[in-house]
Amino acid sequence: MGTKEYVEINDDGDKLRDMKSRQGLRKILYGGSLLAVIVWGSAFLILAIAHLKETAFSRSQLNEALIADKQDATFSHSSPYLRTFEVHDDNKLHLNFTGLREGDFRPNVKQVQWIKQASSEEDDVGTYVLRESDEYERYVIKSIIDDSFEKILLNDTLFIYGGNEYRVEQLIASPNLKKALLKTESTKNWRHSSFAVYWLFDIENHKFTPLYNSSKVSIVSWSPNSEHIIFVKDHDLFIRDSNHENPNIIQVTHDGDENIFNGIPDWVYEEEVFETDSVSWWSPDSKKVAFLRMNDTLVPSMSIPYYSQNDSNEYPEYREIKYPKAGFSNPTIDLFIYDMTSHCSQGKKIPVLVDFEESVISEKIISMVFWVSETHLLVKITNRSGDRVEVFLIDSANNKSSLVRAYEDKNAWFEITKNAFYIPKSKSAGRPEDGYVDTVDVQGYAHLFYFSPPNNSKGIPLTHGEFDVVNGVMSFDEKNSLIYFISTQKSSIERHIYSVSLSDALASNGYSIPLKNITDTSEEGWYSGSFSYGSRYLLLNYDGPSVPHQTLWDLKEMKKIKTVEANDHIAQNVDKYALPDIEYSTVSLGYDPTLDQEVKVNVVERKPPGFDPSKKYPVLFYVYGGPGSQLITKRFDVSFSAIVASELNAIVVTVDGRGTGFKDPKQKFTVKNKLGYYEPLDQITTAKLWSKKQYVDENNIAIWGWSYGGFLTLKTLETDIHSRVFSYGAAVAPVTKWKYYDSIYTERYMNTPQQNPEGYEVASIHNASCFESVKRFIIMHGSGDDNVHFQNSLKLLDDFNMHGIENFDFMVFPDSDHSISFHNANNIVYDRLLDWFKKAFSGRF
Repeated sequence: MGTKEYVEINDDGDKLRDMKSRQGLRKILYGGSLLAVIVWGSAFLILAIAHLKETAFSRSQLNEALIADKQDATFSHSSPYLRTFEVHDDNKLHLNFTGLREGDFRPNVKQVQWIKQASSEEDDVGTYVLRESDEYERYVIKSIIDDSFEKILLNDTLFIYGGNEYRVEQLIASPNLKKALLKTESTKNWRHSSFAVYWLFDIENHKFTPLYNSSKVSIVSWSPNSEHIIFVKDHDLFIRDSNHENPNIIQVTHDGDENIFNGIPDWVYEEEVFETDSVSWWSPDSKKVAFLRMNDTLVPSMSIPYYSQNDSNEYPEYREIKYPKAGFSNPTIDLFIYDMTSHCSQGKKIPVLVDFEESVISEKIISMVFWVSETHLLVKITNRSGDRVEVFLIDSANNKSSLVRAYEDKNAWFEITKNAFYIPKSKSAGRPEDGYVDTVDVQGYAHLFYFSPPNNSKGIPLTHGEFDVVNGVMSFDEKNSLIYFISTQKSSIERHIYSVSLSDALASNGYSIPLKNITDTSEEGWYSGSFSYGSRYLLLNYDGPSVPHQTLWDLKEMKKIKTVEANDHIAQNVDKYALPDIEYSTVSLGYDPTLDQEVKVNVVERKPPGFDPSKKYPVLFYVYGGPGSQLITKRFDVSFSAIVASELNAIVVTVDGRGTGFKDPKQKFTVKNKLGYYEPLDQITTAKLWSKKQYVDENNIAIWGWSYGGFLTLKTLETDIHSRVFSYGAAVAPVTKWKYYDSIYTERYMNTPQQNPEGYEVASIHNASCFESVKRFIIMHGSGDDNVHFQNSLKLLDDFNMHGIENFDFMVFPDSDHSISFHNANNIVYDRLLDWFKKAFSGRF
């Protein structure tokens, strides 16, 4: 949960404007050069419904479907709102699931792995690894400046070993490009983690060797010098060399079991803290490995039954997950450093445990581990309530820790950040010592600070103002001393790339440093990208609001080299289909005395094709609303909201109210310790404003959401008892009581149930009788949800039974996790939602 959202429910409210610009690429860059770091190409978040396959309709088939639908005795056409498949008078097709699931609006995105060479900083030739798919798939090295250059790493993704055929799912090249790790036979674990059989591949000799006895392992990681590989087997950390014959394999830990996790996170740390499957880090000189050890012995287990995994089993399969709910024991977490050059003790090499003696936090959550030099490690620690952060510097030579700085604010929370960026020393550039750039909270806004030497407690501010830097440093151009980043400086619902001169910051000690626009802020845009190691070249992703595309830029010459992906198929389909009109606005919801200010929220409204302001339309509110989250963005988006607007001839409204991110921090932090109080009020107030519009049918206003959005849907229906502006609602995988959700997420915003019992009661869906006046609502949940457990919905159903509430529908998706995608479930969940709202708006309920 957190600020994350599942691809199945991303419905970000993006505006389709200025579509004529798809005929040519507008000017994007106009100054600056960029930075160095290995970055995998950014990937778009795509609706899961866009992945679903369905036979495309021809125009004759559309007309046949129209006739067939009119003959359906179970569906009333008395409602003026509803549409079926049709061809509009302007010869544009009506949008439906068919086009969406066939990928008519799914962007193609190239992903590259930039390659670091010895001369990258001084003479960057922009080399990268690319996976190509023509007649067959292969991995090759390309050069941006030389189209004829090509070095094949792997010529086919199928290979034979021991008489068996294996398919390569991923290639991870060693830094020196002499070898690679090949991932095969992977099986999903949790959201980010998996198990797979890995192979060591000698590129020059085309030789395959199992990494570890053809066994499935959890993670792999190359050392910077390409000589060693980390992997985890059965929760123990191993290191092996890159020799094919008689490799030396060191088992670093020996205590891994169902409760002890070495080098990999347990469930809650993977989901809520690191958002990745690895918690091990090589030092820059490859001599040491830092890793976390998580002890879940005191963490209660959650049993999840699975009913449809194997047809041959007569009994359900039960899986145990160590899952700390709010107020229960968290994992005990320790930091170790393993020295590759250390001597043996009793036949085993022992990693060194690092203690944080100066910490005042009793139950630590380690949120960031980062090497800031070959010998020093930076570690961030937060408390359970997320309102104190401590930053420690570890000297790995003597394993001593020292508290560098600490922050505390009992009326707010500190977002988990793990994107510090190492800046090496350079006397010629005025940097006599190593340093790093980190994200620091400044009155609720995320800003960049430069710290050098690493034990510097104050740092030099690189950015300032009422905007957020998003995800820290993108890249650092060492040659020109430029730092590149993405921020919301222009608009909270756009993302642009900027640069700042570190040299200017050092000269002025951080005062009045000008920022330079890299992307064109005179145009609306949502940008991301990745840089070559020497920072001369940028793979720039334009994600909206118009048709997404990717371009390669030479930042030294400040010119576009070529278009990588134009996504012409999307531009053609934008012309072919009748799409909803999208309007953005900022709406005042009135004065908030607790904040002593007017509450202003971002709103996006989708109006159906052929909208007629003289008619009245039903309205569907699509919500998420979690702390620090954001749904309203200027990204290209044709998704479920567009389907609802087109198929149901309805208006879809999304509101980012109090508690959401990237606007006024006061409004965000006002939900601290009282989730579920302000968020529904903002949805209700906005719905009342919309109900007064002449084109809105005030008796047909509905609300829906997934995950936190499911919670907010139910909480809004519960809170709306007095006005009943919302007649209908649909909650998918909802949290219903926050004491059922995980500790690290929940306590960051609510403290523990023991500290805040009243807040937890108010935040729960606790007054079942309030649902009596709702015309109809529906709840959907996957029985195998390891994130928001099925327990949430079942407990609510029990409350409804106790109070005689029967005006709702319920849909279970067997064995589906939080994404609801098992056995075609993702098709069904959206089909059912659309059909349910069709019945609601047509008066069937």
